[in-house]
Amino acid sequence: MDTNTNMAAFFLEMFSYPFMQRAFVSGALLAVLLAALGVFVTVRKMAFFGDGIAHSSLAGIAVAMLAGLAPLPVALVWALFVALLIWRLERSTRLPSDTLIGVFFTASMALGVVLMSFSRGYQPELLSYLFGSILTIQSGDLLVTAALSLVIMGWLFLSFRSLTYMSLAEDSAAVAGTDVRSQTAALYVALALATVRGVKILGIILVSALIILPTAAGRMLAYSFRSYVIGSLFLSELMILSGLTVSYRFDLPSGATIVLVGAAIFFLAAAWKTMDGAFSVRAVGRQPR
Repeated sequence: MDTNTNMAAFFLEMFSYPFMQRAFVSGALLAVLLAALGVFVTVRKMAFFGDGIAHSSLAGIAVAMLAGLAPLPVALVWALFVALLIWRLERSTRLPSDTLIGVFFTASMALGVVLMSFSRGYQPELLSYLFGSILTIQSGDLLVTAALSLVIMGWLFLSFRSLTYMSLAEDSAAVAGTDVRSQTAALYVALALATVRGVKILGIILVSALIILPTAAGRMLAYSFRSYVIGSLFLSELMILSGLTVSYRFDLPSGATIVLVGAAIFFLAAAWKTMDGAFSVRAVGRQPR
């Protein structure tokens, strides 16, 4: 009884703070959004994309800070420019997407560092974009995240069949009438927008973990594509909400704690998959011949 009372008191205290309420709501929205996009990223073997776009956004943040503008909108514009340029060059040069992402990743990071060198003094805002600041999210940030999530999730719902077909067999999807070029461009744009919004939560350095970890764990546990999608969404929510709770309970950095919880979920899924495979092999070996 005492344990239940203590737990109830803990959660009541945690949710009594408006900044924690905003953190949980925005985290839950972005968890669904990034995991849904992460499913197609994983299937298309584009795990490097989210990381590349997040790091590329540093140049946009640097431009905004030097110009005295709000960093996130400028970073969004920069990320969109990079994503569309990658999409265009991928088709005109026939270079693999991971090669192009690596080019823009390193070039944008270098440009961001050079531009930052012109800014004098300590930059606490820059640190928040590098490592995340989910506890500083304001109501306006929450509304933007909700609107973006609604638009992208609506597009994913309407395009789910064609995106799935295209991700599994692009040539066959094109023959079947899917507009592969437009859908790929839309996917790149959606990924860029969602990734930069995720920078506010986990930061440039960690945001790609929210795309990769839950979908990688979900893929190991799934027995169909449908269960893969549902499982990835569930694990992403678990990663965010558990990470925030643990970080509040032990006064830890929220972004890093969320990633560590996601890593723990991944390793538990890997251990389960390994044991399940071992039991299956033993069961087959014991079958009468």
